This record gives sequence, C-alpha cells and structure tokens, in this order.
Amino acid sequence: MTARYSETVIDLGTGDGRFALAVAAACPDVLMIGVDADAGSMAEASRRASRAIHRGGLTNALFVAAAAESLPPEVDGIAASLTVHFPWGSLLRGLLQADPVILAGMARMARPGAVITMLLSVTERDHIAGMGAFDSGALEQIGGGYATHGLALIEGRPATTTDLAAAHSTWAKRLGAGDRRPVWRLRFRRCGLVTPGGVEARECCPCACPTPARPPRGSDMDP
Repeated sequence: MTARYSETVIDLGTGDGRFALAVAAACPDVLMIGVDADAGSMAEASRRASRAIHRGGLTNALFVAAAAESLPPEVDGIAASLTVHFPWGSLLRGLLQADPVILAGMARMARPGAVITMLLSVTERDHIAGMGAFDSGALEQIGGGYATHGLALIEGRPATTTDLAAAHSTWAKRLGAGDRRPVWRLRFRRCGLVTPGGVEARECCPCACPTPARPPRGSDMDP
C-alpha cells in the first residue's frame, strides 16, 4: 500500500488522531498512520477517515492499535517521518529513560534518513522516576541511549507557539502546555541500520517532516 504514496508518516501515541487527520487532509500524496495502544481513543478519527470521499473521508489515513513496546512488523522501515506529540504513561517514561525496547521499535519503523520529531512536556510534579523537569541537562543524559539505536539528535530546544499549534493536540491543551507547562521540541535523524549487535552503518540523508496547515474554521478538525 505504501507504494501508492510519495512517503509515509507515522504518529506514535496518536491519541485522538487529530494530527494524523490534519496531515492526511493537507498532504493527499502522503500515507498517514496513527498508532496508539488505546484503540478507543482513535475510534472517532478512524470513523472520519473511513467516510466516503465526498463526505470528507481520507483514504490516506490509517489507524493501528498497538503499544510502542510491541509494534507490528508491517510498519518496519516505512516511515519517512515519525512524530511523537505529548506522550504520557509508559511511552513518555520510555522516551525519557531511553528504554531500549521502545527506541528499537522507533528505529525499526523509520527508514534511514527519516526524521523523528517529539514534543515533550515534563515537570517535577509528574514524578517520573529519575527525572525532574525536562531541560538541556536531561537532553544530554538521554542522547547517548538514542545514538545507540541509530537515532542522532539534530535539534533540541523549547517549543514555540507555532510548534504547539501545528501538533493539533487535545492533550496539550488539557495539560496547559506552553502556558502552565514548558514544552521541548526534539528532532532525531535515523542513521544506518540497527541489528542486535548495534549500528552497522551511518548513512544519513535529509528528510522533511510535513507540517499540516491549520484546518478551516468550522471543519470537523477545527478545535
């Protein structure tokens, strides 16, 4: 199926799927796949995508119920871009602690040269073991773990209001991200091939991650 599209984008921990729908609507030549462990949270987005075309359906949007720790092999090596916006629970802990199972799964999904973009919001009140508020020091701590899986850090900075708006995240609004909570934007590039023995090669190439336009006022996806 991926051969019909110019590229594939995967949104890991997609939640209610708003970002996935926005990308699919803005980029009809892109196959957009939303992945989340909670099938119920994606049900409405999946229903919208499956509508008839004349009723706003999106044939290039798919939703997969799977945990980050047990991703299906069908998504291996297909993603030109991978996004993770405001993860929570086990996914957030895994990303902050550079959990090898989660990082290996992300590396498997991303083809060489793919860019992984994350928006993370963590404070001391979240009581994540071994982690206070996320800052540049925390970024240095996790960088080595990501590099082991062929994920090279290419950007780490506080997120802008434009970054937050482009994520179309309902969860971010509930958290008060950007207002009551700081948000960091991290970008990694997938380099080389990973085997059980480690990284074999480091062949990187540029890859642009699409940023969907804000949906028109009054549309189903408008907040």
